[in-house]
Amino acid sequence: MGRNPRRKQRRLADKLLQIRLSLDLSQNEILWQMGLTEEFTRTNISNYELGQREPPLYVLLQYAHLAGLCLDVLVDDELEVPKRLPSVPEHRGVTVRKGRRRLPKG
Repeated sequence: MGRNPRRKQRRLADKLLQIRLSLDLSQNEILWQMGLTEEFTRTNISNYELGQREPPLYVLLQYAHLAGLCLDVLVDDELEVPKRLPSVPEHRGVTVRKGRRRLPKG
């Protein structure tokens, strides 16, 4: 970690609120849809939407999955969230198969 705090995304809170409202979900319902009811409360979602706190990366990833977005749409202030959600991501990464892990030769 550096000495300076990391730069915050200016539009993240608005995008998270837009996603929840576009999906017509309450704060409790979005937690349930993301499978986070054991770890978080409605207050956490409120803090994220008000810009008082930033969610951990795995929570942002859950928002992106739920909305059908690539994560960069959430964190890049230059990108817009589509009007209609859920959307279809423009790209997908390669899924890592669980189990065997190959080590590089050499």
